[in-house]
Amino acid sequence: MTQTATVPPQAPISSEPHVLSVVRRRLLPLEQRLNPHAWLAALAVTFLAGVLRLYNLAKPPGKIFDETYYATDAHWLWEKGFEWDEKNGTAGYVVHPPLGKWIIGLGEQVLGYNEAGWRLSAAVFGTISVLMFTRIAMRMFGSVVLGGAAGLLMAFDGMHFVLSRTALLDLFLMFFLLAAFGALVLDRDQRRLRWLRFVEGGGDPHAKGRASRPAFAVPWWRLAAAVLLGCALAVKWSALAFLPVFVLLVIWWEVGARRSAGVRHPIRDTILDEGLWVLACIPIVLGVYLASWSGWIFTEGGYYRDYSGNWLESLWHYHDEAQKFHNGLSSEHTYQSAGPWAPIQWLLLGRPVAFYWSGDPGCGVDQCAAEVLLLGTPLLWWSFLPALGATLWFGIARRDWRAGAILAMTGAALIPWFFFPNRTMFYFYAMPAEPFLILAVIFVFGAIMTSPPGLPQNENRQLVGSVALGAFVLLVVIMFAFFYPIYTGEPIPYVDWQKRMILGNNWI
Repeated sequence: MTQTATVPPQAPISSEPHVLSVVRRRLLPLEQRLNPHAWLAALAVTFLAGVLRLYNLAKPPGKIFDETYYATDAHWLWEKGFEWDEKNGTAGYVVHPPLGKWIIGLGEQVLGYNEAGWRLSAAVFGTISVLMFTRIAMRMFGSVVLGGAAGLLMAFDGMHFVLSRTALLDLFLMFFLLAAFGALVLDRDQRRLRWLRFVEGGGDPHAKGRASRPAFAVPWWRLAAAVLLGCALAVKWSALAFLPVFVLLVIWWEVGARRSAGVRHPIRDTILDEGLWVLACIPIVLGVYLASWSGWIFTEGGYYRDYSGNWLESLWHYHDEAQKFHNGLSSEHTYQSAGPWAPIQWLLLGRPVAFYWSGDPGCGVDQCAAEVLLLGTPLLWWSFLPALGATLWFGIARRDWRAGAILAMTGAALIPWFFFPNRTMFYFYAMPAEPFLILAVIFVFGAIMTSPPGLPQNENRQLVGSVALGAFVLLVVIMFAFFYPIYTGEPIPYVDWQKRMILGNNWI
C-alpha cells in the first residue's frame, strides 16, 4: 500500500511571536509614541503664531502689491458671483480660479471691505497652517520636540508671516496642499494600523484571496486628500503638479505596508486593492474644482459666460484663454526672479519682493523707511539647500520613507518651474515648498539626534542634537525679530533699514 505524505499547513504569521514583534515595529505609526502633552505643545506654538499674525493686521494702510487685484476681486465675487472690472464697468478677466478670492472675501464679510477685512482670512489660515504643520511633523517624527521645533520655524519664517498678513493667493495654495499631504499621512497610518490589527488578530497575509487581506474599509482620509487637492487646484493651477506625486505616495506607502505585513505579492495586491480608490480620487478633485466656479456658472455676467449657449463650453474657452495667458507671460517686472534657475534663486533669497514702501517721516528722524518685504527668515532659508542634500543622504542610508516624501513634495513645488525659463516668476511661487523644506531641516536634525535603525540609541548623541536644534530655532527667532520691521511696514530710520539689506541691490 502506498502512503501519501501530507505537508502540514504553514503556521499563520501571528503564531510566530518574533515575527509578529518585527511586523508590529514596522507597522505601528510613530504618532502612537507621542506623549499626552503633544496637543498642548502644538496649541502653544499656534497661539504664538496667531498673535504675531493678527497683531496690527490693518497696517500698512491701503492695498499693497497684488491686494489691488485679489482684495477687489474677492469683494465683487461676494457681490455678484464673478469678478468685476471697476474701471470699465464690465466683467473682469482674471486668470486664477476663484476659491482663494472667495476665502479672502469671507474675511471682508466679517470685518468689512477694509485692510483688516481682506487680510483676515490669510491670518486665520496662516495660523491654522502652523497648527496643522506642527501636528503633521509630530506624527511623522513621533516627537513632540521635533514637531514643536517645526511649528516654531514656520511661525517665525518671514515668507509665511508676510503672506499670512497679505491678501494674496499663495498662502491658501500652500494651506490646502499641506492639508492634503497631512490627510495622506493620516491615511498611511490608518492603513498600516489596519494591517497590524489583521496580523495580530490571527490573519495570514500568505493566504489566498480575501482571507489574505484585512476587512474592506473605505480610505476616508485618502478621499479627504482628494477634496483638499481639488481646493488647492481651485486656488492656483500649479497645484496640478502635486497630483502625480500624491498618487505615487499612496502606491508606495501601500506597497510598503504589505511588505511589512509579509504579503507575498505586495505590488500586485496594491494595484488590485487600491487602483480603483486612486482612480476615484480624480473625479473628486475635478468636482471640487468645478464647484469653485459655481458663482460664474449660476450667474450670467461673468467674463466669457456668454461665449456659448453651453456653460461648459464657455468655461472651457475661458480656461483655454487663461492657459494661453500663463504660457505667454514674459513681461519684465522689477521684482521678478531671474532666468531658468529661479527656484534656486528662491532658496538663496536672491530676489525678494517689496510689497509696500514709504519714505514718509514717522520714525523720529529726518530720513525714514517703511517697507513690507516678502523675505524668508535668512538663516532658515539658507539652510534649505544643505538640508535637502542631507535629507537625500540620510534617506538613502536609512531607507527612511519620510525623506522620500519630503523630497517628492519639495520637487513637486519647485521642479516644474525649471521648465518655464522665460516666464515671469516671483519668489512667492516658492510658498508651497516652504513646509516641506522645513521638514527637511527637521529630518536632518532628527537623524543627527537618533542612531540608525537597529543600533542602540546614544544619549550623548541625542543631547548634542537637541542642543543644536534648540540653538538653531533660537537663532531663527532672533533673526526674525531683527527683520520684523521690514515684514510689517514699521517706520524705522533709513540707516537701520539699510542694515537689513544684507544682499544690497538684490533686496532693494
